[in-house]
Amino acid sequence: MHVLEFDTVVIGSGLAGLSAAYHSSEFGKVAIVTKSQLDTSNSYYAQGGIAAAISKDDSPEKHLHDTLVTGRGLCDRDAVEILVNEGRDRVLELIELGMPFDREGKDFVLGLEGGHSKRRILHAGGDATGKALTCFKLGLVQAKKNIESFEYVTAIKLLIQENRIQGVHAYDFKTGENIVFKAKAVIMATGGMSRIFARSTNPHTATGDGVALAYEAGAQISDIEFIQFHPSALYIPNQEAYLISEAVRGEGAWLLNNKGERFMKDIHPLAELAPRDVVAYSIFRQIQKSGDKFIYLSLKHLDKEKIRKRFHNINLHLKEFGFDITEDLLPIAPAAHYMVGGVHTNLDAETNISGLFVCGELASTGVMGANRLASNSLLECLVFGKRASEKAAKIKASTGDIELPKPVYVDQANEETFLNYRNNLAEIMSDKLGIVRNRTGLEDAVRQLAEITEQFKNETNEYNLLKIQNEAAICQLVAKAALIREESRGGHIREDFQNENPDFKVHCIQQKNKEIHFEPVRE
Repeated sequence: MHVLEFDTVVIGSGLAGLSAAYHSSEFGKVAIVTKSQLDTSNSYYAQGGIAAAISKDDSPEKHLHDTLVTGRGLCDRDAVEILVNEGRDRVLELIELGMPFDREGKDFVLGLEGGHSKRRILHAGGDATGKALTCFKLGLVQAKKNIESFEYVTAIKLLIQENRIQGVHAYDFKTGENIVFKAKAVIMATGGMSRIFARSTNPHTATGDGVALAYEAGAQISDIEFIQFHPSALYIPNQEAYLISEAVRGEGAWLLNNKGERFMKDIHPLAELAPRDVVAYSIFRQIQKSGDKFIYLSLKHLDKEKIRKRFHNINLHLKEFGFDITEDLLPIAPAAHYMVGGVHTNLDAETNISGLFVCGELASTGVMGANRLASNSLLECLVFGKRASEKAAKIKASTGDIELPKPVYVDQANEETFLNYRNNLAEIMSDKLGIVRNRTGLEDAVRQLAEITEQFKNETNEYNLLKIQNEAAICQLVAKAALIREESRGGHIREDFQNENPDFKVHCIQQKNKEIHFEPVRE
């Protein structure tokens, strides 16, 4: 067991983790622990952009309004105020540091996406904003001498004593070594969990590890029943879902059913630019009606040269599958995309465990509500990554020795077992907890997931079997919260409770060994 000591340990290397590490480096020694490479994250693959009210005809107040409307009554207003005001400042700081957002002449090119009333989406490299922004932030991080990176090292357990973080137990895939990172503060930014579904836009690393780690340690989990399905992911049988950015509809693309009709015009005044939950559900209904597995996205009526330039990377990827973005009807269907809830935090990104902070997609800060406003996610990473680092710097070191955990090992013979169970879990989640849910399906899911959890509950030190235990636990959290929320709101749609219920205008909180309870929204 190798013991290393840092002031702050950051778990995850997406934009939230990099932001937290960058700002934490002002206050002491920082470790970044990531289970893959530094540049593998949801942030890296984000196509759309980052929302900020920087134009003369826009304001943080308008951005606040759009976020609250899209969040379907579950946003905490104070958190959203922080997001839209400090977010604007963080973006302007990035511009000062040299972040190359796209411009025409001296003016920034601002995109429009679903739920936004103004053009306020900054992008870089057309549709490669996540890559450009993450790489830019990574460059800033790598220039800091007091930040040390640990790639291919996965966090296994949060080490807690008397409800206070002591450090992190991790496993190094390259050396097979167990490492304990001792720290005054731990900032978790492990990203989302949409890979627990069979069809997802996320990289393979997005399996909700952070939720499982935090829950096991005693942290509160909030609103995890809300899963955002991205409306427009390329549908090709036996192929991974490929995200086609919201920004494509922002530039005027149409959604067509199998009869070639634009159906969104009759459903919402914003048509194709309605909030994501509305669009994804409407597509789902069209697919149900037709019996096909997809509908179509069409850009045939738009300026071809402008589209090829604006969506250069998407166009190149579509060409690999034989599609021309400007000429062809593109088969699309919704895919699991974003975890709207997550680990419950306060306005400084701190959990109910002293010294444990969470930011980025993993966090439930109160800004996303029941449905995330497009392109607020990268903004949340910047804002709460900085807030976490500043509060973490004030944590005093604990006295006394850290209790060393039992070492973990990897048995290759269990890999196939893990993959079989992962596929089983993904089928349960997709069948019972997809875009539309009902009591019968949810009760079935809870029962099946409980059986898997029970089967692996005593596994403590073989990595593959621990992963089955963790994924089953995460799936159970989603299923239990979805079962108890008897309404349809945002990214949670029940066909047996089809309307919003004012009694459920509350946050659903889950904590280990405690009953589910509700907390009021801060309005």
